[in-house]
Amino acid sequence: MEHIVIIGNGISGITAARHIRKRSNHRITVISAETDHFFSRTALMYIYMGHMKYENTKPYEDHFWKKNRIDLKRAYVKRVDTDNKAVIFSDNSAMDYDALVLAVGSKSNKFGWPGQDLEGVQGLYSFQDLQTMEHHTKAGVKRAVLIGGGLIGVEMAEMLHSRGIDVTFLVRENRFWGNVLPKEEGELITRHLREHHVDLRMETELKAILPDKNGRVRAVVTHKEQEIECQFVGLTAGVSPNIAFLKNSKIETQRGIMVNRYLETNIPGVYAIGDCAFFREAPPGRRPLEQVWYTGRMMGETVAQTLTGNRKMYEPGSWFNSAKFFDIEYQTYGTVNANPAASEAVFYWEHPNGKKCVKMIFDKSSEKFLGINVFGIRMRHEIFDKWLREEQNIDHVMTHLADANFDPELYRRYEKDILRKFNQENHKNLSGQPKSRTRIFG
Repeated sequence: MEHIVIIGNGISGITAARHIRKRSNHRITVISAETDHFFSRTALMYIYMGHMKYENTKPYEDHFWKKNRIDLKRAYVKRVDTDNKAVIFSDNSAMDYDALVLAVGSKSNKFGWPGQDLEGVQGLYSFQDLQTMEHHTKAGVKRAVLIGGGLIGVEMAEMLHSRGIDVTFLVRENRFWGNVLPKEEGELITRHLREHHVDLRMETELKAILPDKNGRVRAVVTHKEQEIECQFVGLTAGVSPNIAFLKNSKIETQRGIMVNRYLETNIPGVYAIGDCAFFREAPPGRRPLEQVWYTGRMMGETVAQTLTGNRKMYEPGSWFNSAKFFDIEYQTYGTVNANPAASEAVFYWEHPNGKKCVKMIFDKSSEKFLGINVFGIRMRHEIFDKWLREEQNIDHVMTHLADANFDPELYRRYEKDILRKFNQENHKNLSGQPKSRTRIFG
C-alpha cells in the first residue's frame, strides 16, 4: 500500500487528503505542528472578536479522520531527505514516504526592521499567531501600529477595533492597498477606514520599533522621524512561503517551491500545493504565486487526481477573489490592474454615498470584457466566470448585468444607474435586460 505523506493541514493539504481517500485506499498521513485538526484559517479574526469559538471553525468532527483512515501527526518537520524518501522531525525521528505533498503555507513577512522581534510585535497567519495576539493585546494596550496595507492588515485593524484599541496604520503607498487597487477604489477604502477611526498614515514607512526597559515595544519611528507611542505592532506587509526547512534539501526553491503545471517539483514523487507553490510557468492569466484560499483548495483537488492514477494539469481558470474591508464587501473577477495598460478602457461608477462602486476594464479596440472590481454590491461568480471564458464584449456584460447581481431580493438595484453612466461616457444606447429567473451556471 502506497504511503502518501502530506506536510500541512490547511485547506490545500486537507483537500488533497480527502480527495486521495475518495479515489484510493492509499495510506495517508497528514503532519502539522500548528493544530491537531484542520480549521478554517479565514475565521481566526472571528475567534478573537468573540463571534466564534475555535471548535466552531473545524469543518469536520474529530472522529472524521479515523473514520476516513487519515492519520494525523502533530510534529514539526526539520528537514526532508529526498534520497531516502523520509521526513525528519525536530526530535530526529523519521517517517518514510512513497509520495510527499508539501502544503506548508506561508509566514508573515519581516524586512529586517530594528526591533521586529520585540515582545508585542507579530504577524497574523497561524493559530499560534492568534494566541500570541490574544496575549499581547490584553489590558493596558491603548494603541497599536500596523505595518503594511493589505487584507491581513484590515482584518487585524477590525480585530483591534473590536477591543477598543486605537489603530495607526502605516501605508507605503499614496492610497490603501495601492499595489493592487486602482486609484478610485483605493481612495474609497481609504475614506472608509478613516470613517472607522483608523489613523491612516499614507506614504509612510517604518524605520524602527523601539523597546521599553523590559524588552516590549513602546513606540515606532517612521522614516519621517515621527515617533508614535504604542504597545502592540502588527506586521501585515504580506506573507511569503514557509520554506526555510527546505534550505539544505534537493527540492528546488526560489520565492517558493518550484513546480510545473502538474504541481510536480524537480524531485520525482514530491509535489507542492497552496501558498508555497511557485510555478515555473504560470497558468494563463494567473500569477506564478497565488496565496488565496480557493487556489489552495483547487491545487489539493488537482494533486489528488495525479496521486491516484490520473495525472492532471492545474487549471484554475479566470482570476477571482473576495474580501471585506470592515463592512464593505469586495469582489474581483478577471484582470483589473492597479494601473491600467494603454490598450485598456476603464469604466468607473460610484454611488453618491461613497460606499459602493463598480470598475470594469475592457479592450479599447475589440471591446472584449477583461475584468471587474465591485465594492458594496454582491455579484455571482459563475456569471462572470462564464463571460470571461466566453470572451464576451463589454456591451453584453452591461446589457445583462442584472443577471450577475447576487444581493437578496429586497436590496436596492443599481444596474440602471450603472448602465446610464456607461451609455453617457461611451456614446451608446444600450438597454439593460431584466434579471433572468433562471440562474446561469458556467
